[in-house]
Amino acid sequence: MPGKSRAEVQIGNPSMHTKRSEKIPLSSYPSIFNDVIGPVMRGPSSSHCAAALRIGRIARALMDGKIAQVIIEFDPEGSLATTHQSQGSEMGLFGGFLGWEATDARLANSPRAIQEAGIQVTTRLTALGDVHPNTYQITLGNLNEQHMMTAISTGGGMIEVVAIDHFKVSMAGDCYETLFYLDSNASEVADALRGRLTADAVHLIHGPAGNLIEVKTHVPPDPTVLSKVCERYGLTPPKILPPVLPVLSKRGMTVPFITCQEMLEYNQDKDLEPWELAICYEGQRGGISHEQVFRQMKDIVRLMQASIQEGRNGTHFDDRILGAQSVLFREGIQQHRLLDAGVLNRIILDVTAMMEMKSAMGVIVAAPTAGACGGLPGACIGAAEVMGLGEDEITKALLAAGLTGIFIAAHATFAAEVGGCQAECGSGSGMTAAALVTLAGGTTQQAMDAASMALQNILGMICDPVAGRVEVPCLGKNILAASNALACANMALAGYDPVIPLDEVIEVMDQVGKSLPRALRCTALGGLSTTRTARTIEARLERRELNA
Repeated sequence: MPGKSRAEVQIGNPSMHTKRSEKIPLSSYPSIFNDVIGPVMRGPSSSHCAAALRIGRIARALMDGKIAQVIIEFDPEGSLATTHQSQGSEMGLFGGFLGWEATDARLANSPRAIQEAGIQVTTRLTALGDVHPNTYQITLGNLNEQHMMTAISTGGGMIEVVAIDHFKVSMAGDCYETLFYLDSNASEVADALRGRLTADAVHLIHGPAGNLIEVKTHVPPDPTVLSKVCERYGLTPPKILPPVLPVLSKRGMTVPFITCQEMLEYNQDKDLEPWELAICYEGQRGGISHEQVFRQMKDIVRLMQASIQEGRNGTHFDDRILGAQSVLFREGIQQHRLLDAGVLNRIILDVTAMMEMKSAMGVIVAAPTAGACGGLPGACIGAAEVMGLGEDEITKALLAAGLTGIFIAAHATFAAEVGGCQAECGSGSGMTAAALVTLAGGTTQQAMDAASMALQNILGMICDPVAGRVEVPCLGKNILAASNALACANMALAGYDPVIPLDEVIEVMDQVGKSLPRALRCTALGGLSTTRTARTIEARLERRELNA
């Protein structure tokens, strides 16, 4: 990070920070790199593929890496019932069961790899009750043991494990989870663990057939202590589930603000820019240095630049609807066949390139989701190159976007299955508007005003993927999100009044999304998904899969 950020100088005493929203528990403060800009991944959907892979990795750890049979159950009324194949849920789960990373180039072939590994997989539709639309119920077994796990994908690659072997838990994958199964002496063992382990939390959970002690730590548990406790109380060795998120959580975690209004109040006597405020937030939330936050975001910028460059050159992947549209757009610019839209044409080219990398199973960054991965990097990188700006300026812009996304993650959702496409491309547009204001040297207030106007313009956007694929109309919606962001950034820079503050728009966005019918929330049961042409495309893709 060039020089020393004013944020580092002025972060102040955490005890002096303004009040936080009571809606957000301390353990659930979102992270820019966990919840907003990330994961780095392959696959069509972060809420399907990347989240499923994380769930699969936790399931693998629960079985000590020895899986012979798996039963995967989806609720017929949920989103996964109609999209688990087309949007990569099974691909992600299989990769997780095999212990792969979300960027593994083998992911597209994970169904074959799972067979070669000798793991028998059965997928069923089962009435699971009133559950989240992205609920996975997974039963795993081998010759020696069997476990059941229920987990949900909460959007943008984030997850929550809500039950293990009928014990109610809450695991986000942001710490080490150590599980002890026992019948008696549960309270005594829990007290012993509290006294001997450096634990962030020790939970004693009673179930229908025994007790479970769940120990959360932000460092690997001391194996010597675990061995002594097991020996003292005659326990079998515990299950240790490593974290699957890049930024861990721990006891006593605090943040300087959690709403836009709190952030503006915090900044009254500091006059920090949005990217500096983002560093304040992420540094304190994750317990990491400001230089590390900046460096981590710059690494993400470089990944995005490489993906866009590869996408501009044209991509190929058999199992998709669209070919390389970005090549056509690039030729249109070069041959002067397009209307002169200045920076907007460059943005459209780069948004398209990034979306095509996603559809071709290339490496992308969910921003805030894979379905909305084109708008933010395409707009920022495209505009920065036209403006002659470098990596540091793009990094600052993405940090500003991450700051805006924190407010959305904390008080709404990035999951189209919950809030429609306004939760994905809509959120991305608001984040991008703040980023573009930062790129242009605007103020923090202007960045938040731009985000507010951008979100206002996209309220109610439905999610209706053709053939269940994250391609059509997703490409056009990403371009719309970036174009809207550019317009709103200029409006804010010119001094337009957004009228409705960002926090209130986010609250309304959450309400509107939840009021959308299920058919318009990423189920492929409404909108463009049900047109005659869409059905024809779906049948063609299914025939291709059968013949593959």
